[in-house]
Amino acid sequence: MTQLVQILLLGLALGGVYALMASGLTLIFGVMGIVNLAHAAFMTVAAYLAYWLFARYGLDPILSIAIVMPVMFGLGVALYQLLFARSFGDPRTRGMTVLLTFALALVVEGVLGWLFTNIYRSTTPGYTASALLFGPYYLPEAQFYATVMSLAILGLLWAFLRYSRTGYAIRATMQNRTAAQVVGVNVGRISMLVFGIGMALAGASGAMMSFLFPFYPGKHWEWVAVLLSLVVLGGMGRLLGALIGALVPSVVAAYVSSFYGPTWSPVPFYLALFLILLIRPQGLLGKRAEM
Repeated sequence: MTQLVQILLLGLALGGVYALMASGLTLIFGVMGIVNLAHAAFMTVAAYLAYWLFARYGLDPILSIAIVMPVMFGLGVALYQLLFARSFGDPRTRGMTVLLTFALALVVEGVLGWLFTNIYRSTTPGYTASALLFGPYYLPEAQFYATVMSLAILGLLWAFLRYSRTGYAIRATMQNRTAAQVVGVNVGRISMLVFGIGMALAGASGAMMSFLFPFYPGKHWEWVAVLLSLVVLGGMGRLLGALIGALVPSVVAAYVSSFYGPTWSPVPFYLALFLILLIRPQGLLGKRAEM
């Protein structure tokens, strides 16, 4: 029984981080209707930025979030203006953005490989080798800090969307783009802001990924499948769905990894994606599309 509870704690701890990783992807889809296949690639960019700040200046990767998020936000706004500003309003053109973000991921991977080579890297602050003890249970300090920070960022995002005027406009655009335009929402400006926020969330995720998981430029392709399974499971464009969709398969993956080995740990994510598309394509919290 103790072992089962211990595995549950580890799964929930990683689930909080996965939820932050998926939140930016689902936010961008909810507003812009874009499946950003380059999201995980930019998480890797943020991980390298956190790694560079740690190796060069000794800056803790959690503290580096204060630098990484604004940098990634600015990069997101620039990319939106360069690549997506002319296409988001046309549904036919938006469909091509899947190919565009796929190509963008390849470009990012190539640039990272040229700059850093394909060697596995990770940041190693002191707490990566420590654990917190709770009676017979333990929790690695790195996972604990990453989970607390992830939940704090998600809480701030929820408060921003819930109580600010800009948050109202974002939620209105997610619910109905045309109706939001009718009542005076500048959908183009909101889309630019949301793309920047999504990139900033990828930046925070990447900074924590830098000490939780070893990474290299091509690692992002493994994360794409995992993140898509989390987003589709919860419901595309649903932030609460991203949280639920992250916690459930993360816990299952922790049990699978413990009993069958880490090689099998990605299977629950892929299986969840297969089953949810087969049984409930709109996701757990998504609404069925109307004819």
